[in-house]
Amino acid sequence: MKKYLLLSLLFTSFLFGNSNVETIDLTMTWIGFLVLIVFVVGYYFIAAEDKYEIDKSIPALFVGIVSFLLIAVYYYMNDLNIHNVHNEAESVILEIAEIFFFLFVAMTYIESLIHMNVFDSLKYNLISKGYSYKKLFWLTGFLAFFISPIADNLTTALILSTVLITIEKNKKEFLVPGAINIVVAANAGGAWSPFGDITTLMAWTSGKGHFVDFLYLFPASIIGYLITAFLLSRIVPNEMPHFDVEKEEKPKMKAGAQITIFLGIFTIACAVVSHQVLDFPAMWGMMFGLVLLKIHSYKLNKKFGKDHFDVFESMAKIENNTLMFFFGILAAVGALYFIGWLHLASMVYEPQYLGPTYSNIAVGFLSALVDNVPVMSAILKANPDMDLSHWMLVTLTAGIGGSLISFGSAAGVGVMGKLKGVYTFGAHFKYAWTILIGYFVSIAVWYLQFEMLGFK
Repeated sequence: MKKYLLLSLLFTSFLFGNSNVETIDLTMTWIGFLVLIVFVVGYYFIAAEDKYEIDKSIPALFVGIVSFLLIAVYYYMNDLNIHNVHNEAESVILEIAEIFFFLFVAMTYIESLIHMNVFDSLKYNLISKGYSYKKLFWLTGFLAFFISPIADNLTTALILSTVLITIEKNKKEFLVPGAINIVVAANAGGAWSPFGDITTLMAWTSGKGHFVDFLYLFPASIIGYLITAFLLSRIVPNEMPHFDVEKEEKPKMKAGAQITIFLGIFTIACAVVSHQVLDFPAMWGMMFGLVLLKIHSYKLNKKFGKDHFDVFESMAKIENNTLMFFFGILAAVGALYFIGWLHLASMVYEPQYLGPTYSNIAVGFLSALVDNVPVMSAILKANPDMDLSHWMLVTLTAGIGGSLISFGSAAGVGVMGKLKGVYTFGAHFKYAWTILIGYFVSIAVWYLQFEMLGFK
């Protein structure tokens, strides 16, 4: 498996590039090979973080930071215009900052909702209704599909996998298909929303489509998911789980929780208006939403005391390692692009080679093996000549393709951590055929909608 991961990483490095940007080609120099080696070795440690017990943000940051430093040293040693490196680094920082602060605010809101027991209340309401395993399977799946467009696929998968393990701790015929169902639903739900997955967020902030354009992926996302869910549901027993309502204390949402939910939705609206109407970065609207949340926190503290809710406590609980991982890996891809390793991408998308449709379908499989974040980052750097329909296709395939393998998406990795020993690579792979069918159904719906009917 490690061998295939390394080969996939090498393929990623050669696959994406931009022939329209004039840079010095350093691929066949010692610095070109050194930066590529640093990337491959670093990504190996990212993929094997469980084996070495090292957080993935550490090798990601190392690769991203060191790669640019090495390039700068090379330029200095060879008396090249080092301002080119400076300008490229600033450009990469700007790209990262837009995504970084967007996610920072989104994660702060999620932690605030967790603090106010919003998700605990949701979990209790689900497991206390006396539903069968099969009905709970469908409920958790639909919730994952419709929550992930707002809360992001990783957070959604973590919350609903906690619901699964609360309902049942031993019955694998419910837990395994239930976990796969949540991962597939979260990734599919994230594919049609600019906020639902980091890849769609990157495509949206890069101007590859308007906010409404991504919503047109809804039919392909939900139909593909429903096919997979239907096939998986046939495995789930139609029995009733044991749950003693009297022994479980019903959680209560804290005062101000409803307003926090409203502010979260309003913040997303501000991000859309900021990006689509005012031509500002989407994170500007998100930061405005953070200001509103802080004002709300101030009012709650005045009324209920300082311990009731503090925005800065929510900020302290967000997954900073995830933010640092994105910083590092996007910087690393930027370095590969600047060196010239990503130069051949536009050729792959040419009609005489794979063409945009087959190339984008292959991206889904590649994102499952590697990770959809660096793959999408490389495609955006490559900026191949594609129309809107094919940009939507690559957004769809990069988003849902990660479901094909258990560790192919952040949602899958998160659920593996929650259901250790139950939801494993082998358990997921056993039913991967159901996901593959759904994947091709989604592509077929996209083809019917965008290519045959021209509905976009």
